[in-house]
Amino acid sequence: MRIFLIFFFSTLLFFSCSKKEAAVPSTPSTQEEAIKIYEEGLKSLEDGQYFYARKKFDQSENLLPQTQWAAKSALMSSYCLYSMNLYDEAILSLKRFIKTYPADTNADYANYLIAISYYEQILDEEKDIGPLILSKKTIEDFLKKYPNTDYAMDLKFKLDLIINQLAAKELSVARYYIKNEKWIPAINRLKTIVEKYDKTIFIEEALFRLVEIYYRIGLNDEAKAAASMLGYNYNSSEWYERSYKILNKNYQPMKVKKDNEEGSLVRRTLKKILLIDD
Repeated sequence: MRIFLIFFFSTLLFFSCSKKEAAVPSTPSTQEEAIKIYEEGLKSLEDGQYFYARKKFDQSENLLPQTQWAAKSALMSSYCLYSMNLYDEAILSLKRFIKTYPADTNADYANYLIAISYYEQILDEEKDIGPLILSKKTIEDFLKKYPNTDYAMDLKFKLDLIINQLAAKELSVARYYIKNEKWIPAINRLKTIVEKYDKTIFIEEALFRLVEIYYRIGLNDEAKAAASMLGYNYNSSEWYERSYKILNKNYQPMKVKKDNEEGSLVRRTLKKILLIDD
């Protein structure tokens, strides 16, 4: 069971706020009340009572505005929204946290949660790629700002998944155009994969489809160029074989054997930032 620990204002603090922020003086009774409410919020969070926990964190922030406790409480409140899958509300809350406490040392985590909240809203790219595009941009912005963090490693992986989804969407549309013999729109979609998503698993089929279309419409030089690109980069691929069978019925491509390539970061970070221990 996870035990939520509370640290007071001391040299052992795992959190910090902006040094530019002027702490609002508080009486011992006010501080004690804020800490008590904060503890209640942590206990509710541990029990999965996110709505009640958020109310407590909001109360704690309001009791000691512009202090370390306020920043901590504000971030916890945002995390509760995220935990309830209220991603749009969590994003707004996290953006308020960043604006209110711009120099807080947990700003990278807040930005990470924003990126994750956008990512979690990706549902079905076949119906709507809007969330994919927005999530991609948010993650790319994070990676530019915080390139050397643990969060960056996680988001790079998610970015690769998003790019593969976008490439899959382009290929799906290209197949539709091919089926309906709409060659130019199909070529444009396939070229998008070649130019923008060349590191995805769909690049090989995209190049093959280009060979297929170019050959069919009489653009033999373009077909050979696409086949050469496929053969140079993926000469052990099934799509490579199929491409050259189109151009040369007697061609037998050489097989090249390639070597095999070989918990939640949100929760782990929460343990460190929000003083959670096992």
